[in-house]
Amino acid sequence: MIQGPEPEATRRIAGATESSRANRRWWDRNADDYQLEHGGFLGDARFVWGPEGLDEAQARLLGPASGLKDRAVLEIGAGAAQCSRWLAARGARPVALDLSARQLRHARRIDLEAAGTGAAAPALVQADAGALPFADASFDLACSAYGALPFVADTAGVQREVRRVLRPGGRWVFSVTHPVRWAFPDEPGPDGLTASSSYFDRTPYVEQDDRGTAVYVEHHRTLGDRVREITAAGLVLVDLVEPEWPAWNTQEWGGWSPLRGRLLPGTAIFVCEAP
Repeated sequence: MIQGPEPEATRRIAGATESSRANRRWWDRNADDYQLEHGGFLGDARFVWGPEGLDEAQARLLGPASGLKDRAVLEIGAGAAQCSRWLAARGARPVALDLSARQLRHARRIDLEAAGTGAAAPALVQADAGALPFADASFDLACSAYGALPFVADTAGVQREVRRVLRPGGRWVFSVTHPVRWAFPDEPGPDGLTASSSYFDRTPYVEQDDRGTAVYVEHHRTLGDRVREITAAGLVLVDLVEPEWPAWNTQEWGGWSPLRGRLLPGTAIFVCEAP
């Protein structure tokens, strides 16, 4: 098969519509490769918060596993719904939402492969995180493990939407690339240990084709930006977790690696509650 030219990587403004269109198409094109490469690490029904391998079964950031039964949970940017499947196995009632139809097709594939085993399957919804198709106060919990937020231009809007659909006392936990990583090259080796750009530069990272059309977009927020967006949405930040790289994890995942993980935080997990 003839491949087109490699996209150009640049830093430029990319708004909500361009970001959403580019990332939906990117994930539809690359979902197969992503699941093939990372599916073994993620598992079919495991809840992993990031490349470090921090598991919800041990971290309990959503609360005790025994307290998940019958709880309505929204997973945002669910991919193949691995986290939602873990929640369903503990008696929760998860809804797995993703922008990419191809990612959700992998979720459906895994559910069909597990049919007959008695494993519970989550509900699947294709939608944009910035416009959640649910009524106010629909969920007890919401979560996102590297889903949606890095790819959305209006992350403050996502926080408001999550607050809207959460019931009072509900918890919202999400993980993203640690903001400090944006100052360093996205390299797993020694070249990724020297800061090369400003941490305070919020200009999006864009990959574009030869016509200047974005084919992939990521958006940077500082730690302070994240906190302000959370509190402005009416949520309360109750914890910020920065997982350390464990000795057992020897794999490289993009710019994440044991070398960098021993020296730099790779993931930030924000634990929030709705008053």
